[in-house]
Amino acid sequence: MVKVRATFTDVDGATLYDVLHDPNYRKTWDQTMLEGAEICAINPNNDIGYYAIKCPPPLKNRDFVTQRSWLDCGCEKMIINHSVNHAARPLTKGMVRGISYLTGYHILQLDKKTQLTYVSQSDPKGKLPAWAINKLTRMFAPKVISRIYKAAKGYHSWKAKNRPEYKPWLNPEQMMATLPRFNPADICIETLRASEESLDEEESMNEADFQDEDC
Repeated sequence: MVKVRATFTDVDGATLYDVLHDPNYRKTWDQTMLEGAEICAINPNNDIGYYAIKCPPPLKNRDFVTQRSWLDCGCEKMIINHSVNHAARPLTKGMVRGISYLTGYHILQLDKKTQLTYVSQSDPKGKLPAWAINKLTRMFAPKVISRIYKAAKGYHSWKAKNRPEYKPWLNPEQMMATLPRFNPADICIETLRASEESLDEEESMNEADFQDEDC
């Protein structure tokens, strides 16, 4: 598990919360994202989504299906997720399905300062050696905070030109009106187990030769 914390004096908590939620804005600043999509709405504070990450060679690209939960308590806000299985997003050839045990953000408004904490415990799966996973995580996590901060600085000007009224994370009626409703039949342990067993091991074998200089 990795935890990174930063304090900002020129970005407020509400803006950070919007940036972390807004899927259309994320396409403009998250250079590692191959695809991001919302699958269904569970209730006004939970949804299930899909996220695919572009990884540099020799790594294979990864994807995740997660249930995301959020809560805005004013000066304190939280967004967390964990991996689930969903029939709408089975394993894809050429993509390694990772697992998020717990990944999330905690935003705390402290007078004129904003504290952002990022926590993640994930398994990228595949054939990566444990030392490489640990090293890459230590390198990647601080960059997450840096990218979010830069994105927050430009969010208001971008949002003013891109459906400024549309914020389903703050207006539940917007989310419930646009996303399919959750169907429990789409979450199946047997389907998940079959998907894991169908992972093409040969596609991941070359990652076992990952070297320190590849980082």
